[in-house]
Amino acid sequence: MLREKLSFRLFCKLGSVLLLFTCCFLAGQYAGKYTKERAEETTSSAFSSSGTAPASENWGLSFPKEGASPQANATPEELSASWAYYIGNPKEKVLYLTFDCGFENGNTPAILKALKKHHAPATFFVVGNFLETSPDLIRQMRKDGHIVGNHTFHHPDMSKISTKEAFAKELSDVEKLYQEITGEEMTRFYRPPQGIYSPGNLQMAKELGYRTFFWSLAYVDWYEDNQPTKEEAFAKLLPRVHPGAVVLLHNTSDTNAEILDELLGKWEDMGYSFRSLEDLIKE
Repeated sequence: MLREKLSFRLFCKLGSVLLLFTCCFLAGQYAGKYTKERAEETTSSAFSSSGTAPASENWGLSFPKEGASPQANATPEELSASWAYYIGNPKEKVLYLTFDCGFENGNTPAILKALKKHHAPATFFVVGNFLETSPDLIRQMRKDGHIVGNHTFHHPDMSKISTKEAFAKELSDVEKLYQEITGEEMTRFYRPPQGIYSPGNLQMAKELGYRTFFWSLAYVDWYEDNQPTKEEAFAKLLPRVHPGAVVLLHNTSDTNAEILDELLGKWEDMGYSFRSLEDLIKE
């Protein structure tokens, strides 16, 4: 009987030790997994809590709630130190219209006509090719009261340009050609090609006197051979519109030229009005 009691006690002690070891092992596995997930989460943004940043970043958005401001790579507060923006006042039903102009394929006149009909100011971010081939459209934009901004001369990945001199030349070549066409200095508004940027780029632009503009509403409208239908465009641009939105559209889109008049009217029916980016930076 005594031997049986001792054996039972020994069995219980061994079982307790084994259970404790198992619990510690599982806790360690969970802690390691949690730490890894947290590390991935905190390093995915261009502006991390540690103050470090990757060499370059693609501007990106997610829309967790219909009609509300999207989540972006960085907050307005983080960007403001570099004179960079992507959204206006989230409490005002105001939209800021912008168009990226890589070249002209016949759609810009219809876009200008729709903007004029709705008294909607816009900013056209142009590259060197557009300036060289469409000076009359540049002059018409200015005549209609729109801003012409800088989208660089060659549309490169600006995050790969490491020197301020090379960065400045991409912008100054556009400035010179614009001044030849219009006889005036260019408004120093800049949009990074393809939305690729780095914190260093933003600082370079600021030191050159430029304000950088990203966007808070856009859709895939730039493939000439695969244009969205009118219905597909509205399905993106109507439910995702939100107060303070900086809207990005491409002038090369046949769909945009077709729907812009109706789109602006629908937004107006939703209670929105249109303002210039110059108003946004005053907020």
